[in-house]
Amino acid sequence: MKRAGIIGIGHYVPETVVTNKDLEEKLDTSDEWITTRTGIRERRIASDEMDTSDLATQAALAAIENAGIGVEEIDLILVATSTADYHGFPSVACLVQNKLKAKTVGAMDVSAACSGFIYAMVMAKQFIETGANQRVLVIGAEKMSKMVDWSDRNTAVLFGDGAGAVILGPVSEDRGILSYEMGADGSGADELFVDDYLQMNGREVFKFAVRQMPDTIQRVVDQAGLTVSEVDFLIPHQANTRIIQSAADKLGIPEQKVSVTVDKYGNTSSASIPLSLVQEVQLGKIEDGDLLVLVGFGAGLTWASLTLRWGK
Repeated sequence: MKRAGIIGIGHYVPETVVTNKDLEEKLDTSDEWITTRTGIRERRIASDEMDTSDLATQAALAAIENAGIGVEEIDLILVATSTADYHGFPSVACLVQNKLKAKTVGAMDVSAACSGFIYAMVMAKQFIETGANQRVLVIGAEKMSKMVDWSDRNTAVLFGDGAGAVILGPVSEDRGILSYEMGADGSGADELFVDDYLQMNGREVFKFAVRQMPDTIQRVVDQAGLTVSEVDFLIPHQANTRIIQSAADKLGIPEQKVSVTVDKYGNTSSASIPLSLVQEVQLGKIEDGDLLVLVGFGAGLTWASLTLRWGK
């Protein structure tokens, strides 16, 4: 049986860079305070004219080119996002379909916050492995800047805008997605939510993340019949370097095998995992046959992880 795997990758980030020094001029904060607590040094911010669907479309075009396929070959579009262009509907996925001039295939958004990209990948896997689809475009895209209260130093310093995309299709049996886990605990819904602006109980979200992230990694690796020592690269959601380091340390994964991009992009929610994946591939850190673990956690509270053997 053919497995579902990644056959193309792409990303897009806005040109405007906002550094911690820039935020010092607007908020009661400092570069040292932000960096020490989060590891973030800068983030990208989209212009007022650019919305989530624009970010998503640019990342999609890059992924389609990287896959060496035509737009007309895409037969399903899934967009993980919490920052849709419109309140309610239409979905970002429908807007992307139109902007790509793709066929009038199925297109829908996936709402699982920072875990959303992995949720969408798992959905794509099912469609491909049942034979329903052959080329699924999966995008994680966010314009977090539009839901942040820029007068609140506890949240304004954390988030950035961007998008990452992958094309999933059939790959050989010894490549592709090997195992996955998705989970949710709605009792924690009030810890991280958006009303007029994003509201977060940072302490509780931190405790949830440092507990759940290593646990789901261990479970998904076990499910694949592998061991953590066999993992070649960990691609975690980029919320905070302390969370990432805590999970890696608990599992004994060395620093050189862990992707960190939060320093230059901030927390881009559902976009952070594909953005990190693209960076590591472009830097040559991920090679054919490498075992990857992707892991996310976020509002809901939700979490998700998967193991992936890189290559076609």
